[in-house]
Amino acid sequence: MNVTIKPFGKTPDNREITLYSITNSNGMQADLIDYGAALVNLFVPDKNGDLADVVTGYDNLGAYLGSHPYFGVVVGPNANRIGNATFTLNGEKHQLSVNDGPNNLHSHDELGYQRRVWESAIYDTGVTFILNDDDERLGFPGKKRMSITYTLTENNELKLEYSAVSDKDTIINPTNHTYFNLAGHQADTINDHIIKINAGNYTPVVPGAIPTGEIAPVAGTPLDFTVPTRIGDRVDDDFEQLKLVGGYDHNWVINDYDGTVKEAARLTDPVSGRSMVTLTDLPGIQLYGGNMIPTHTGKENAAYHSRCALCLETQFFPDSANQPEFPSAVFGPTRPYVSTTIYRFENI
Repeated sequence: MNVTIKPFGKTPDNREITLYSITNSNGMQADLIDYGAALVNLFVPDKNGDLADVVTGYDNLGAYLGSHPYFGVVVGPNANRIGNATFTLNGEKHQLSVNDGPNNLHSHDELGYQRRVWESAIYDTGVTFILNDDDERLGFPGKKRMSITYTLTENNELKLEYSAVSDKDTIINPTNHTYFNLAGHQADTINDHIIKINAGNYTPVVPGAIPTGEIAPVAGTPLDFTVPTRIGDRVDDDFEQLKLVGGYDHNWVINDYDGTVKEAARLTDPVSGRSMVTLTDLPGIQLYGGNMIPTHTGKENAAYHSRCALCLETQFFPDSANQPEFPSAVFGPTRPYVSTTIYRFENI
């Protein structure tokens, strides 16, 4: 295992950003930067042993500083949506940025964790990124300290280990927002990928993609991935939940959630033979089919566009801050946040 570093540019306030490359003996390589704790490249072997970069991203810091669809970044302190951009905790109402219709999405467009420069520490098998956050910054109570450690194993696993502490009760619900295309980031579509999600239920949404609070069965709907299914087969079906968000952009309720790491989803590209197993100890996983990726140019002059890649974001449910029946994302002095997500790569 090996970790190397090289410069990746400077922020407008002259802070140097570093690219960290982790490799294993199988040739797999993960490239990360300390801006947004972002995964920039992920080179994975196919069934013939040939490597391809399977995540969308950019070749330069300037693109990450600009507007983009959260490629590769760690979103926080809360990922996904909070209804009406407010929540009440311990009797106190907290106002968040109104940045997605009347709602809050990903905490803050310009000031969320995805836009911060993180401290870093290098280990033999990976990198830890660390961030300190002030009380009431972005509307979230508590003085917080968060870390995420990326480890690349000899089993071709990219392991993400999160931890956070806060001196007050607060909402902590980060996620990694990497977009994957197992055929390679330059491939045209993810419609031909096969996915299985170990979830018999999901959380339906209203316009604005805020959950209703219901836990509904996927059986009989285009959201049923309990058996391996081609993503493009039903994505444009005449089904209200798909129409509300332009395709797949929902939270699935992982079966038998008990706080231990278990398989949540399996994504396969039949042509390359690459398969990615997502494991997590969190209760939910958001399949976002890249419906709103704008047409633009990414790294290596790749042409990115709608549905060219997808996200599998492990999480507490969207709007859990306002949904008392959902698993709680409230953490504080007596409940530190600790979570693990693993992306394990195999070949069929």
